[in-house]
Amino acid sequence: MNDRLCEPGTSLPAGPPRRFRRTLGRVLVATLAGGAAAGVVLMPLPQEGQPAVPPAAGPPPRAPALTAVTYGVPAALPGLTALVARQEQRVRARPRDARAWAVLGAAYAERGRRTGDTADYPRADRALRTSLEVRGTRNTEALDGLAALALARRDFPAAKRYGEEALKAAPGRWSAYPPLIDAYTGLGDHKAAQRALDKLLGLRTGAQARPAVMARAAAVYRDRGWREDAVAQLTDAAAAARTPAERAAWLTGVGQLAWERGDLPDALRHFEAALRLDPEQPAAPAGRARTLAALGRTTEALSEYRATLARQPDPAVLLELGELYESRGQERLAAEQYARLRAAVGQAVAGGVDEELLIGRFEADHGDAPDAVERLRDEWRRQPGTEVADALGWALHRAGEDTEALVYATAATDKTKGGGVRSALYAFHRAMIEGELDLYGPARRHLEEALRINPYFSPLGVPAARTALRTLGEPPPGEPPGEEGVEGEDGGEPRR
Repeated sequence: MNDRLCEPGTSLPAGPPRRFRRTLGRVLVATLAGGAAAGVVLMPLPQEGQPAVPPAAGPPPRAPALTAVTYGVPAALPGLTALVARQEQRVRARPRDARAWAVLGAAYAERGRRTGDTADYPRADRALRTSLEVRGTRNTEALDGLAALALARRDFPAAKRYGEEALKAAPGRWSAYPPLIDAYTGLGDHKAAQRALDKLLGLRTGAQARPAVMARAAAVYRDRGWREDAVAQLTDAAAAARTPAERAAWLTGVGQLAWERGDLPDALRHFEAALRLDPEQPAAPAGRARTLAALGRTTEALSEYRATLARQPDPAVLLELGELYESRGQERLAAEQYARLRAAVGQAVAGGVDEELLIGRFEADHGDAPDAVERLRDEWRRQPGTEVADALGWALHRAGEDTEALVYATAATDKTKGGGVRSALYAFHRAMIEGELDLYGPARRHLEEALRINPYFSPLGVPAARTALRTLGEPPPGEPPGEEGVEGEDGGEPRR
C-alpha cells in the first residue's frame, strides 16, 4: 500500500475494509460516490464568509480540460468548450491525426455528460471511430473514449467490450479500469467489479490519478454497503483533487452519500460547497433541491429545480420535480413535468442513450405498468444490474404479479444475490411486495429498514411507507422479529 499511495490524504486500503468501519419509488440523480480511516486527512468544509476550499497542493495542471479527458476525470465546462474548439481546428488541419480525433471525441462525450446535451454523443462517436480508422484497433485513447461514451449512454455491454479491448491493447494502464468497473457494476457482475478494483489498487499511480482511483473505490464500497468507507475515500479524493471541477464532483458524491443515509444538513453542506467551487457541476443542483425539499424548504427547492431544468431538461430531474408536485397535490404541475420528461427522453434516445430504466420506472408509477414490465424485462436480459432488478420487481408489483416481483426485489436487496447497496427505496419496494403476499413480518422489517436508512427517500414513497407500517401494526406477541415468512423470502434466482 505504501508503494501505491503513501502521501497523506490519499490512502487507499489494499483490500476490503475492516468490518468495524462498515456501518432509491426513484432517486434517479446520483453521483457515485464523514469519517476516515487512520492516515486519512479530511478536508473541512468552508464556513460562510471564508474561501470555499483551500488551494490544492502542488502546481496547477497546465491544461486541465485535456488532462481531464485523458484521465477520465471531471473537467470544467468552459475548459471543455475551449478544448473542443481547439481539437476541431486541429482535425481540420490534420485529418490523419488519430490522437486529435480521440481527444475530440472524448471531449464531446464529457461535454455531453456535463451539460446533459446528448446531441454531443453522436459527434463523439463519429470522432472516436474516425480515430480508430486512422490508427487501428490498438488505439487505446479511442477505445477509452468509446468506453466512456458507452457509459454515458448507459450501454454497459459496449462499455465492457471497449474497456476490455483497451486493457488488452495496453495492460497495466490504470485509466482502463474505472470504465470497466462501472460496466461490470451495470451488468450486475459485482465480483468482476471487485476484481478490477483490486487490480487498480495494485497499480502504481501518480498524484493526478489518485483522486479518481479513490472515487472509483468509493463507488464499489457504496455498492457493497460499506458506506462509511465510501465516504472516507470520496472525502479523501476531494482533498487531493487538483482542479475545482474535480473537487466539486467528489464533494457532490459525498453529498449524495449523506442524502442516502438521511443526513440532510451534511448533504446540503456538500452540495453547496460543490456549487461554490463549480457552478456548472451537473448533479449538485438537483441534490441541493432534493435536500431542501426534504428539509421543508419547499419554495427554495422548487426554485432550484426550475433553475436547473431551465439550463437542461434532464428527464430524471423532471421526474423528481413531478413527484414533488404530486406529493403536494399539485397534479396539473406534476403532469406538466411528466410531459416534459417524455420530450426529454425522446431527445436523449435520439442521442443514443438507453433510457429504458427511467421509462420503466416512470411508467410503473405514472403510466402503463405492463409496458414497464415489458421494457424492464428486455433491459434485464441485456444488462441485469441491481437498479434494473429493483425497477423490474416494482413494475411487476404494480402490474399485480407479486410472486415474481419478489424474486427481483430480493435480488436488489439481498447481499447473497448481489444487492449489497443500502437503499431505502429498494427496501421500501421489497416491503410493499411482501405485504401483498401476506409476508407481514418481512414487510414490517423492510419498511422499518427503509425509514431507518433514509426517512426522506421519496416524497411519495415515505408517506406510503409510514401508512403501510401503521396498517401492519405491531408484531403479534411471541413472534420473533422478522421471522414470519422467511421461507418465502428467497423466491429463487432470476434468470439473467
